[in-house]
Amino acid sequence: MSTNSLMIRDFPLDERPRERFIHHGPQSLSNHELIAILLRTGTKDESVLQLANRLLSHFEGLRQLKNATLEEITEIKGIGSAKAIQILAAVEIGRRIANSTFNDRYVIRSPEDGAKYVMNDMRFLPQEHFVCLYLNTKNQVIHKQAVFIGSLNASIVHPREVYREALKRSAASIIAVHNHPSGDPTPSREDIEVTKRLAECGKIIGIDLLDHLIIGDNKFVSLKEKGYF
Repeated sequence: MSTNSLMIRDFPLDERPRERFIHHGPQSLSNHELIAILLRTGTKDESVLQLANRLLSHFEGLRQLKNATLEEITEIKGIGSAKAIQILAAVEIGRRIANSTFNDRYVIRSPEDGAKYVMNDMRFLPQEHFVCLYLNTKNQVIHKQAVFIGSLNASIVHPREVYREALKRSAASIIAVHNHPSGDPTPSREDIEVTKRLAECGKIIGIDLLDHLIIGDNKFVSLKEKGYF
């Protein structure tokens, strides 16, 4: 029997992902074995394990698969819309679980609290996203909104867009956040200029800019702590 034509039923019981999942728990499975469970079946030319391994290799692991689109996944031979949707649904469930503990009036008392609130969503974004967290008088997050997408530039980050939403939400203060796709959260000159401009406008309006956080790959920088404003 050709290796390429092997089906899951042809594998020994202790090598089948579902059986290992049942007897040893999900933590015992590799990434491609977990993906294989989602895919359920392979093709006439390869087993589901081989298909799962090819999928992960195509996206260079889970990190890139996390940001894949339906169209990108269905471009892979052997994966149609149904399989792609199952994968994306699982990714979205994981994303929501990761954020679920932070969505019920999350209180921000420190830069670490603010970074934790957005880290899972922002650390792997391929473009810069400028996000504002709007807080009430108890420093609880009442709203989160992406204000700009693209390279940060003082000429395009208009305070009116930032503070319009703050007024609409009756926010007491704001925390600005943006990511560096490079993974390095070191602030640039533009980052500092934008921060100072927003802080000055906030003082005039009476809505404080509490901090500006730059998110990298599982690390961050607080411009407030660095003394830039």
